[in-house]
Amino acid sequence: MTPELWDRLSLFRGKAFGRGVPGEDVERWLGLARVCVTLAEGGGGPVVGRFGGSLALPPGVEAPFHPFVAALDLAALPAGVTGLPLPSDGQLLLFAVPEDEGDYGNRGTAVYVPAGAEVEERDRYAWGLSGIEEYRRMVEAFPQGELRATVDVSLPYHCAVERAGEPGSEPLAGHPRAEELVAVWDEVRGDVASGGPLRIGGYASEEAVHTDPVAGAVFHARKEAEAGRWEGPVSDDVADWALLADWNPGIEGWEGATVHWAIQRADLVARRFDRTFTTVYWNP
Repeated sequence: MTPELWDRLSLFRGKAFGRGVPGEDVERWLGLARVCVTLAEGGGGPVVGRFGGSLALPPGVEAPFHPFVAALDLAALPAGVTGLPLPSDGQLLLFAVPEDEGDYGNRGTAVYVPAGAEVEERDRYAWGLSGIEEYRRMVEAFPQGELRATVDVSLPYHCAVERAGEPGSEPLAGHPRAEELVAVWDEVRGDVASGGPLRIGGYASEEAVHTDPVAGAVFHARKEAEAGRWEGPVSDDVADWALLADWNPGIEGWEGATVHWAIQRADLVARRFDRTFTTVYWNP
């Protein structure tokens, strides 16, 4: 975390103190801060990828079941700005359908294409369910255009954890003022962090967040693995997972949808992006 990013958090610190949150609770919460990259179609940052465009994959790689969202040029990202051990070059391709069908299913994936790999252009509309008009209309509305990067700081948007084996939730361990601190972050984040539809790293957000969406991905991945529909192993410890990317599509008819690509840290280091598990929050 650079001094400039820490300086941005002074607004958060002042607002939290002003609400009467004890200093030790504020500083403990600030210790959770993560660096991340916000990607948007405007702004003055470097171009690091694009929404949509042509889809190119290595000859032996099967086209994912889910539609193509974006391609990121990892070599164009400044080193260390995502807080994730991403490869230093090559392309990261993201795929997803921004709709939750109410089951535990995986809603997307990621594909890593190493630098210099032989690729061939594919039909980006040749994905599962493409023959259904509703989904075709959704995908045709996916954003298109260059993505520019802004280095940002991220604090948790969630304030609670679900109780194991029983209904309800409780504050994050060690953070009894979590709800107040999340409210402060919600108030000031527009002045601290830049806005953009796609984020790499940091914390997951959604329209009505209460518990960590990455924890939700862990739960769903475990259920899918138990049912034999997703390759294991799956760690139950959220600390073993990371948010790879977060996307707010902003598509008419699917307003409020948020896509979360989560991956186990061991898989990230091993470049097993095919083991990315994708969930969607959507409040229709």
